[in-house]
Amino acid sequence: MTRPRFLLPLLVQLLLLLSPAAGARWQDFLRLPSEGDGAAAGTRWALLIAGSNGYYNYRHQASLSCQFLLCYASGDALPTPCHALQADVCHAYQIMRKGGLKDENIVVFMYDDIANNPENPRPGVIINHPSGGDVYAGVPKDYTDKDVNVNNFLAALLGNKSAITGGGGGSGKVIASGADDHVFVYYSDHGGPGVLGMPSDDGDGYLYAKDLVGALKAKHAAGGYKSLVFYLEACESGSIFEGLLPSDMGVYATTAANAEESSWGTYCPGDDDHPAPPEYDTCLGDLYSVAWMEDSDVHNLRTESLKQQYELVKDRTSANGSYNVGSHVMQYGDKSLDGQSMYNFIGTDPANDNATFARDNSLLRRRFSGGAAVNQRDADLVYFWQKYKKSTEGTPEKVETRRRLLEVMSRRSHVDSSMELIGSLLFGSDKGSKVLGAVRPAGQPLADDWDCLKSMVRAYEAQCGSLAQYGMKHMRSFANICNAGVREEAMAKVASQACAAVAR
Repeated sequence: MTRPRFLLPLLVQLLLLLSPAAGARWQDFLRLPSEGDGAAAGTRWALLIAGSNGYYNYRHQASLSCQFLLCYASGDALPTPCHALQADVCHAYQIMRKGGLKDENIVVFMYDDIANNPENPRPGVIINHPSGGDVYAGVPKDYTDKDVNVNNFLAALLGNKSAITGGGGGSGKVIASGADDHVFVYYSDHGGPGVLGMPSDDGDGYLYAKDLVGALKAKHAAGGYKSLVFYLEACESGSIFEGLLPSDMGVYATTAANAEESSWGTYCPGDDDHPAPPEYDTCLGDLYSVAWMEDSDVHNLRTESLKQQYELVKDRTSANGSYNVGSHVMQYGDKSLDGQSMYNFIGTDPANDNATFARDNSLLRRRFSGGAAVNQRDADLVYFWQKYKKSTEGTPEKVETRRRLLEVMSRRSHVDSSMELIGSLLFGSDKGSKVLGAVRPAGQPLADDWDCLKSMVRAYEAQCGSLAQYGMKHMRSFANICNAGVREEAMAKVASQACAAVAR
């Protein structure tokens, strides 16, 4: 039977009339089968983490926002300016909420020591851009303070509520996703080869790559998702997945840096193009994180694929391919997923329905000059230097800020010198630096024996004190010591000798 030619137009008009009444957008009703975003088949979940504490790490907590949010903050032996790390996490949360994710699908791990920190010039407010608004308001704080740790993070990722531990146990929220669901994970923190930081000071302060990838494998084996996207902001972040993340389990990951380089902070004091407001002494954001979030802020994410965002973020994070500043943004895992829409994972802001993604857009022209970014590992020095420079000569504040700056620099020197001496004691003065600094070919994991790596770090810290966020840069050296067959007892002996000598 021939259908009346007016039937399809009539149905279209009917849908357009009904959808506003139902409180939905017409795009949610009219979608071609080829678009296949899969959102109707499952729930979006997101994990957002700010893995640091201390005010000079502000930028990490300011960037979190997700479908199922896990905001996380990690720590140091010395107080640090954590503004940008926490700012990243809070910003990400706002993107997810505008994208349509519900708080019941958002878990936040965040140390939460920035917004009301005495050093914050705008009490109760966190910003992630020099002229940006508050990204802290409304952010759920499911796990804070000591509840932010490796065990709870992995338990939340795996959806294992019974494994959550700690004083208050947090809200108890976990990623209870199923086989039809889409999961987005965003982790913003300090890192080093094969490791990510945590704020814990009880021996649980590092998340090792093998353990993280092991949890993702377990999540996959349990049918815990249809597809999972992992965005990782940290130094040497490529080493977390290099040679470890399989390409056949539906996980697509991008990282702020490759396995050998630092990532970068941005919107810092002294930035030539986009400086932090003068009252701020710390960076407001991270280069990779700001790139993906500012893109997500302004586009209809139904029209933008994971690959398109990856290419844009790669260009911005590398100063448009010049690498005058910045790092190499990388992809790992199942790269066949990169054709999927961003909407599948983080939704989209209705206000951007008419803002279609274009490869040659204004964000790419927002070039970062040489003064626009700071090496992640030097962000704390920027903070302490700004505090020292602004304090008045002859005041107790000037004396204290000078003491803190010198303490940070002294600790760095102690770690570097002790590791150099350990290399010489183990392998000889001619070979020590070569063995410790050796980089494996692409595609190989950092370590052969990850339990050995953990034991070497414990042996060093027992004799020499915490590596802290700066010292994580030496994780490759510890891995190479393991790969060379050195045993824990030998490491403990030379660490004791080296650190005693350096302390003299």
